[in-house]
Amino acid sequence: MPDLTPADAATWFAHAGMPLPEDRHAEVAALASRMNDLAAGLRELDLGDVEPYRPGGADAAR
Repeated sequence: MPDLTPADAATWFAHAGMPLPEDRHAEVAALASRMNDLAAGLRELDLGDVEPYRPGGADAAR
């Protein structure tokens, strides 16, 4: 996904009912782009052999 532009950030936030002050558009766009980069890295992880989380620790399911 390409980086979010400041204008895109303003549009998406306004669409969600949360208009941004103009001086925040670039900052929010940069943060959203960084978060997307981090999520992309997580999507690449192979978690096939990882057991699901169980509240109470590993012994709780036994």
